[in-house]
Amino acid sequence: MSAWYETAIFYHMYPLGLSGAPYDNNQEEVVHRFDGLKKWLPHIRDLGCGAIYIGPLFESTTHGYDTKDYYKVDRRLGDNNDFKTFVQQAHELGLKVVVDGVFNHTGREFFAFQDIRQNREGSRYCGWYKGVNFWGNNYYNDGFGYESWRNCVELANLNLQNREVKDYLFDVIRFWIHEFDIDGIRLDCADCLDFDFMKEMRWMTGNEKQDFWLMGEVIHGDYARWANQEMLHSVTNYELHKGLYSGHNDHNYFEIAHTIRRQFDENGGIYRGRTLYSFVDNHDVDRIVSKLNDKRHIKPVYTLLYTLPGLPSIYYGSEWGVDGRKANGGDPALRPQLDLEAMDANPPVPGLKEFLIFLGKCRKEHPVIGTGRYRELLLTNRQYAFARIGEQESVVVMVNNDENEAQLSVPLPHGAQRITDLETGAEVPQENGRITATLPAGGCRLLSVV
Repeated sequence: MSAWYETAIFYHMYPLGLSGAPYDNNQEEVVHRFDGLKKWLPHIRDLGCGAIYIGPLFESTTHGYDTKDYYKVDRRLGDNNDFKTFVQQAHELGLKVVVDGVFNHTGREFFAFQDIRQNREGSRYCGWYKGVNFWGNNYYNDGFGYESWRNCVELANLNLQNREVKDYLFDVIRFWIHEFDIDGIRLDCADCLDFDFMKEMRWMTGNEKQDFWLMGEVIHGDYARWANQEMLHSVTNYELHKGLYSGHNDHNYFEIAHTIRRQFDENGGIYRGRTLYSFVDNHDVDRIVSKLNDKRHIKPVYTLLYTLPGLPSIYYGSEWGVDGRKANGGDPALRPQLDLEAMDANPPVPGLKEFLIFLGKCRKEHPVIGTGRYRELLLTNRQYAFARIGEQESVVVMVNNDENEAQLSVPLPHGAQRITDLETGAEVPQENGRITATLPAGGCRLLSVV
């Protein structure tokens, strides 16, 4: 039996934004915003998702990635008991819970960094951070220098080759597994993390909890360096993410098809046997609705997200077509407060949520979509068809990015007794091993072939 993380659909929540928490954490009291976040759990289940990626959650100073206490849930969201209840309720609904692991750096309010500020050369934590020196200075005029993530001086880089640092962080992970019963960790800035640190983490978490999932944020590079039997189970597929929107904006399905052929083709794909984490938007990039030149392409984009090799992820609010660009306010513009009932009552893109429910239902009732071999069947700039092929069933997927309707003639992946349209339930005729279909502008079609 396959592990849950090999076929799951993810729902991505940025809880500080979603719940309307203030940007600066300068309050003394705990505010129990998890009470509102728990209301989203039935909605996530009804979308067809099987897992939640939620984070960041560690107590932090501002945006959540400047950690000041790894053992506490951010007080702007609630307390540890609130999150424990959240996980319990998610599990009762059949939802796995994955949290952000921010282990590349800490915020300046973290106890080890504060100790260096106070005790300078006498601090026992000087070796916990990279590049600490007392002949330099920094933006905050502390009288010492240190390395930071992308020169963001509020994010001080940890020295993950230091045994004490590794043991501390592994104790943190054990605490979150035992205290909250989490099911996995998304590693922030995984492309900056020490490889030996990740190898040891894989061994440790596998011993702590069977089927514990590790996924890394990796933007560029050979994903196989991180996603393998020794380190992480999966990484973010930014290469596919780029193709999913630009392949539609440029009327260039060759870009998407080339990416998939290179990654997952049954005859030589470099990532065959790996399951990457697929997405069309997240808390760091513009919303998919804002990126598309032709909003009619939203359905083929999501059809490809759900049916191409990978684990599909929905970013909160995008199931209704919420827009957002960094240019309109930086990261906070991508992380808005949303009201569940208001979104359902007045969605920006009517019918999109229902279409995602349909796609989720297809993946559940036809698991070959998530596990079958990939084979390209037809490719032009504006039309694209492929199959996910299994032992008993295959599913053929067709999409059209033209401004006009298009007729496609597609070869069947194998002999068929019956072909069924998964959206309408109608039987589809074949002729000489081919099927002919007319797709509207921005149209898509899924066919079961048995």
